[in-house]
Amino acid sequence: MPEIIALSVGGLALVATAIVGLRRWSVRRARPRLAPPRPLDFAAATRAAEAVVAAEAADPDVRPESRSRLLSHGFRTERVVLLLHGYTLAPEQYDYLAQEFFDSGYNVWIPRAPQHGTVDRQAHHRVEAGALRAYAEQALRVAAGLGDEVGVVGISGGAVLAAWLAQAPGTVVRRLLLLSPFFGPDPRQAPAYAVRPLILLYGRRLLPDRVTSRGYSLAAVSQYLTIAGTLPNPPRRTGLRAVAVAISPLDGVVDPRAAVDVPRRIADANGTPLRVCTLPEALGVGHNTLNLAALGAEGAELRRRYVALYEGQPAPTASPAAGS
Repeated sequence: MPEIIALSVGGLALVATAIVGLRRWSVRRARPRLAPPRPLDFAAATRAAEAVVAAEAADPDVRPESRSRLLSHGFRTERVVLLLHGYTLAPEQYDYLAQEFFDSGYNVWIPRAPQHGTVDRQAHHRVEAGALRAYAEQALRVAAGLGDEVGVVGISGGAVLAAWLAQAPGTVVRRLLLLSPFFGPDPRQAPAYAVRPLILLYGRRLLPDRVTSRGYSLAAVSQYLTIAGTLPNPPRRTGLRAVAVAISPLDGVVDPRAAVDVPRRIADANGTPLRVCTLPEALGVGHNTLNLAALGAEGAELRRRYVALYEGQPAPTASPAAGS
């Protein structure tokens, strides 16, 4: 999620009375359950993915470069990974990392999120939590038909969806990698006391949407925060075998403490160590920890590091492109 939230303290003071009056309208804590649908075999999963890609190819509102992507070896592989892109972005965000996974033997599914990747560059303002959850659920169902062991990688808002999938009752997710996870905004952008009002007033669209000078919608951001708020506390033991997170000290978007604490609790609940990759400041990478093309060999090394983290491999020794 690019540089987004800047709430004014004065503005929040103006709605304090409304917040008090709406306390009984607290954000719903219902824990959406993923109904166990009939599993797809490889052929059915492939047809489902190809149907999505074909529908987007026929839709003039979807930008060609932003269509969903399926990287398939043509048969059910031992490992499959689902890649969930970030808010305002689209599947092309994963082009290089997807190839890294594919070359390592994975089938890879990268679906386009609702209201993203369209010719209307403001469509993502209208995204809704329910649609995001349905998208993630269907994406996981397709991925589960493409390989035996299923894992999810998510970045920013996509990392929230990845964690939600990994914590759903009966989930098939066994590996989880979260890149710059947006479990809360950087306190310098929105202090802790402002987050609940943000979700309540903008997430439920009780106030007219506010769009920052960079074009980011508070109503849309709140949809991801709403989903983050439904993660079980304490986390569930769901059979995860590996949990990892990658963050950048130059990220001014996410709450750095929550970005590590949430996956750490999930890892602890599943009896597996949390592997943390902290990018060196010298790389100059901010919130988008997949924006590595300009780094050349260092970017390629870091992408390999992401795959190793996902697989639960021991962290490599220190190098210019990898910190821990």
